[in-house]
Amino acid sequence: MRLRSISPDDRFEVADLIHASVNAWYQLRGMPRIFNGDPSLTTIFQDVYHAITPGCAMIAESEATGRIMGVCFYHPRQTHVGLGIMSVHPNYFRQGVGRALLQAVIEFADSRGYPAIRLTQSALNLDSFSLYNTAGFVPRCAYQDLFLHVPPEGLAVTIPGRDRVRDATLDDLPALVALELELSGVSREEDYRFCIENPLGFMSLSVCEGPSGCLEGFLGSSSHPAGNLLGPGVCRTDDAAIALIGRELDRHRGRSPVFLVPMDRPTLVRKMYDWGAKNCELHFCQVRGNFQPFKGINLPTFVLETA
Repeated sequence: MRLRSISPDDRFEVADLIHASVNAWYQLRGMPRIFNGDPSLTTIFQDVYHAITPGCAMIAESEATGRIMGVCFYHPRQTHVGLGIMSVHPNYFRQGVGRALLQAVIEFADSRGYPAIRLTQSALNLDSFSLYNTAGFVPRCAYQDLFLHVPPEGLAVTIPGRDRVRDATLDDLPALVALELELSGVSREEDYRFCIENPLGFMSLSVCEGPSGCLEGFLGSSSHPAGNLLGPGVCRTDDAAIALIGRELDRHRGRSPVFLVPMDRPTLVRKMYDWGAKNCELHFCQVRGNFQPFKGINLPTFVLETA
């Protein structure tokens, strides 16, 4: 194989690869498809990440046929490189494609002096778990993946603190960046600017203010058909997280969004179960290099999957 950067001409072949790879992995294990509908839905990943940081995807290409064997998105940020979706076409499973792509991203990060590479990895995929751990990644936090059907009329629950949640504005950006740096050791201003400006029309971002007006947390969500998700976000307290999750769920009336909640926050987890949430998967925060233990609640996602 040969490795190269993504180009605009790759858009639909990469989308088809992601659609086929992810669905095949789940279906081979007796689970339902993740992506329904036409493979063009999965152009979401290229559209989002090209809009934020153009060109940051590595392609593995067959020297014999010129077909794309695998793709890996990576996200250079102020404090780290985020390792995003990595997919290998089912025809090339177990041929070292993922290992080659991962090594290319590691070399990119190391050569530029980034102190860490971060990713959110499925705990069900032991092949990828072994791949990342062999490369020096360490699991730092475990998450429950939950999905919750939101009735067309909204959730019939009382949410304390809901009145302190509002839409984020560009004026909030410095406080958003400072809060995540304090609680998670991560800085990614461009991601939150993208959520607030919402140039593609399916992102949102809410903030929760404390009694004194200081920022207690924030949470985004995506309403795209291929990524009906809550996140990313960070919060100081369970109460702030509950209020923000309630606000973002309300944007998804009639749908069943997926969101990740840290396993070590039993109050938050219990509240989600009370609302009707169900478990669907488990994920780990994996970090290669420097890691600051979370001081609050980290709520990762897969769009944007940058920390």
